[in-house]
This record gives sequence, structure tokens and C-alpha cells, in this order.
Amino acid sequence: MDMVAANIHMWVSFAVIVGAIVLYATERWSVEVISLGVVATLLLLFQLLPYEGGNSGTPVTSQSLLAGFAHPALITILALMVIGQAMSQTAALEGPTILLVRHGRRRPRLLIFGCLIGVMVISAFLNDTPVVVMFLPIMIVLANKMREAPSQVLMPLSFAAILGGMTTLIGTSTNLLVAGAYHSITGGRIDFFDFTVPGIIMALSGFAFIWLAAPRLLPKDGGIESGVEVSGGRQFIAQLIVLKGSRFEGMQSVSGMLPGLPDLTVWLIERKRQSLLPPFDDITVRAGDRLTLVGTREKLADIAAGTPGALTNGSGSGGDSRDSTRSEDTAHLFEVLVPPASPLEGRTVLQVGANLSGGGTIIGVQRRTRMPRSPLGNIRLEAGDILLVCGTGSQLRHLRTRRDVILMEWTGHALPEKRKKWISQLVFISVVVASASGALPIVVAAMMGAFIVVITGCLTVGQASRALNRKVFLLVGAALAMGAAMEATGGAAFLGYRMVSLLDGAGSTVMLSALFILVAGVSNILSNNTTAILFTPIAIDMATRLDLPTMPFVVTIIFAANCSFATPVSYQTNLLVMGPGNYAFADYMRLGIPLVLLLWLVFTLVVPWYYGL
Repeated sequence: MDMVAANIHMWVSFAVIVGAIVLYATERWSVEVISLGVVATLLLLFQLLPYEGGNSGTPVTSQSLLAGFAHPALITILALMVIGQAMSQTAALEGPTILLVRHGRRRPRLLIFGCLIGVMVISAFLNDTPVVVMFLPIMIVLANKMREAPSQVLMPLSFAAILGGMTTLIGTSTNLLVAGAYHSITGGRIDFFDFTVPGIIMALSGFAFIWLAAPRLLPKDGGIESGVEVSGGRQFIAQLIVLKGSRFEGMQSVSGMLPGLPDLTVWLIERKRQSLLPPFDDITVRAGDRLTLVGTREKLADIAAGTPGALTNGSGSGGDSRDSTRSEDTAHLFEVLVPPASPLEGRTVLQVGANLSGGGTIIGVQRRTRMPRSPLGNIRLEAGDILLVCGTGSQLRHLRTRRDVILMEWTGHALPEKRKKWISQLVFISVVVASASGALPIVVAAMMGAFIVVITGCLTVGQASRALNRKVFLLVGAALAMGAAMEATGGAAFLGYRMVSLLDGAGSTVMLSALFILVAGVSNILSNNTTAILFTPIAIDMATRLDLPTMPFVVTIIFAANCSFATPVSYQTNLLVMGPGNYAFADYMRLGIPLVLLLWLVFTLVVPWYYGL
């Protein structure tokens, strides 16, 4: 093959890419601003210095630079964000998560370790993107349950999936692309487990590093919050009316307690004109019973979401307001403080309920001093009381204008639409199965899934739009613009040919090692699939020139192209976890660069030995 000629457009592309990486790493400006600047700079440069194609035959146009904003990978990521938000909003993973936490409560680190190992093993046989999609919400909930930041576990989740994917032929689409290019050029075939042994050694080495280094190198306070346990361990007094046909009807007491209400204390049961006090011996809860409860906001939110209308203040209005046609009419829980000299002081909750009709329903009261053992509606409010209120987003805004209460803004969170969790579960499973089996391209499956969760009311349009992460959108668009410029101007091919000439006469181990680190570096700037396509023919040509077997060189491309750890734009799963983990660009470099260097060292020791070079 002839040497690729350098040109001014290629050097301009290199300069923009290096400058972008430096700016991303220093974090002097936001990711959004840098990404917009990169795209604008490339558009201007190639407008002033038009590139008609040169050796590659591919011109750089405004359309090619902006095509990344409509790239299937980006559309897939955004659609999966919507589906993930629907899973969260409907509490679809509540059951599996509770089961995992229950069995791993005593050894939470072991539980997370087991999940990551499972991800790595599954990714060897399934496309790793749906695997990460499957485990992403589970790992977020587990991290919150274990009192760890999601940022501690989400990047290891992505990296574990990538490591598992490099062990078999079908682990990633990159492996299949390299195998296809190898077959078309040489006529040879790569079988399913041809590179599994060195792949497993590299994957286990990388996983050990991630497990030991991630807690020290990743931010300890990043990621989305669970959004439920705002009140910590503070207790609210509330009242539950047992609705006919609800899950509470027919509960029987055991040893004086009601096991059907775990982690809640029942103070009083009102049955017609009777008041039943604990211990509750031989009691069967009936429809119409009113239970006075004491529990945390988290537990009361579970009841409000699972059984709408069950929590009441005695005025006849239940704690639920649901209308999924508009995002502001979704039911929310929020807290308000009764200030000194408020007209609410001295009035009972039942009396106040009518006055708060425009601002939601009081379903709980929290007081720092001891409260009487009486129904919620009979409690007289005092200055300093915190009221737990259920209402819509528009009612929340109405409370901002009131002077008799102080709205605690940060406490407002939408109630999960648990009645529709089966829809989001079915959509999620269908997307994973369709994309993993190849029945549908993942972009098609994800878009259909996002459409279904919105049209069925699992999410409102407003909630779906808020699920989209503009940082990820702009970062991917800018990265694909840089990749398009580098590929079209011949930058990747130029690097490959320069390496061959510089290492002319070096041994096979040095050649393989140099090829690995070059491809690994480029794969963190371009996509791994683009890098694999560009460098596979270069690797085969190198083997032919050196009169060596081609398989070790082709396997080098597979392993190196999969080392997409140092930047979020290098692989789709890295982008999937960037928003939920609230990662900065530098976080990927902090953990990813040492991981790439470790894998380079392991590769240099293992692959030449395995292939007898």
C-alpha cells in the first residue's frame, strides 16, 4: 500500500481534536459549550478551506459534519434514556431490587461485585449495549440502597460489559466487523472462541483493576438521587383508609402486630365508632377501617403510589391527584413548613384540609415533640410542624404564593405510576430481546419502546423531554463530527502507515504492541467500529510485509478497538452511564487511561506468547 499523503485539512482536524480533548479534560467550560465550539469551529474551517476528498475520495461538508446529530447511536441513547426514566417513574424494578438488596444487605459490596461479574459474562454472548441497559437502573437503585453514589458503580458497569465483549466473536459488533473485513481481504475465518483465552486473561486483569481502583478514582458524590428518601429517618404520622379490594383488606395480626405493613408502626385502628389500640390480637383488617400510622416518607410514598387514595386526612379526599395528560398534573409529594404566626396554628388537620384544597392534600405530619395518639385529622398544628402534602405540580406552584406555609422546594418528587409498571417492564424486556436477538436494530427497538411508554402514559411528554440529557446529545454530535473529519482527511490511515515506517525492522512483539496502543488511542477519539474498519486492512498489510501470520495482527485490532475506556464518546455504553452517573469528561480519563495502559501491558505479555511469536 502506498503512503498516505499529509494535507493541511488533516493537520487542522488533528489540531481541533487535540484542543477539544484538552478543553474537555480541564473542564474550564461546560461540556455543552465546548461541544458547540468544536462543531462550530469545524464548520467554519471546512467552509473557509473546502476539502473535496483528496486520497480518500470523501469530501467534508456541513452535512457530513452535522450528520452525527442524527446518528443511530445517538438516537438509540436518547430513546433508552426515555425508557429508563419510564422504568424509574413506574417503579418497575422495585421487586427485583428488593430481592437483591434483601439477600445482599449484609454484604453489599459482594452483591455489586456479583452483578458486575454477571454483566461481564453475559456480554460475552449478547450485545453489551442491551446488557448495560438491563442492569443500569438496577445498579442505580442498589447504589442508593447501599448509601453509595451511583457514580461509584455505573462506569465500572460499562467497563465490565466492554471487557466481557472482547472475549468472543459475537461479544461486540466491533469483533464481527473485524472478522468480516478479515474474511473479505484474505478469505480466512475467525471462529467463535479463536481469541477467547487471551481475551479472558485481559478481561479478568482489567476487571481486577476496575474493582480495586474505581472507588478511589471515581467521584463519591455523583449521580442521580433516588428522589424518595428526602426526609431521611424522620417519621410522619399519617392515616390509611382500607379501601375495598385493596391489598390491605384482610390483613391479619400476628403477635399483636400487622406484618402486612412492614417498617410502619400502627398507632390506632378506627372501626366505625370503635378505637382499637395495640397490641392487636386476633384482628383482621376490614374495608373502611382507618389506620393511624407512623413511618418515613419513603414508606408513605410507597403506599400513595401503590394504592392511590388510601392515605387521607379524614376530610374524605385521598392523597392522590393523577392526570397523565400534562406533566404538571402528575401526582407529587412535597413538604411544607408551618411558620410562626401562621393562621394554621391551633387548627386541626381536618380543618386545614379545606383551606389547602387549592394546594394539595395533607397526608402526614412530622413534629419534633411528642404527638398525641389520635387520628391524623384531630391533630392541632403548631409552628415548626412539617406537613407531607400530596398534589399536582400546578398545586405545588400555587403553594409558593401562600404565606401561611413555607414550601420546601427541594422535597417535591413525582409519585411512581406503579399501576403501569407492567407496561414499562414489558417494553423494556421487548427492547432488550429484540435488539439482542437481532430481530430489530437496537435503534428501531429503542424508538418504538420510547414511543410506547409515552403513548401509554408511563411518562408524560414533559417527563420524557426532561429525561433527555443535552450534555450527551452535544458531546456525541461533536465527537462524530471530529471522527468524520479525521476519517475523510485520511488522518487514521496516515497514523498507521507512519507507524509501519517508523518500526521497520522491529520484532513482531514490538510491532503488535505499537499497533495495539495506536489503535486503542484512536478508538477513544473515533468510534471503535470506525477504528476497526480503518485499521484491519493496515494490520493485515503489516503482517504480510513482515511475513508473519495475520491472525495475531487481526486479534490485536479486536482487542485494541475494544479498549474504549478513556473518553465517554468512544463507546455507546460509556455514553449511557454518563448522564445517570453525572460524570465529567475527565472522570473517564482518570479511570480509563490507566486501564488502557494495563491492558496494553497484559496484551504485550500474553498475545505474542499465545500465538508463538
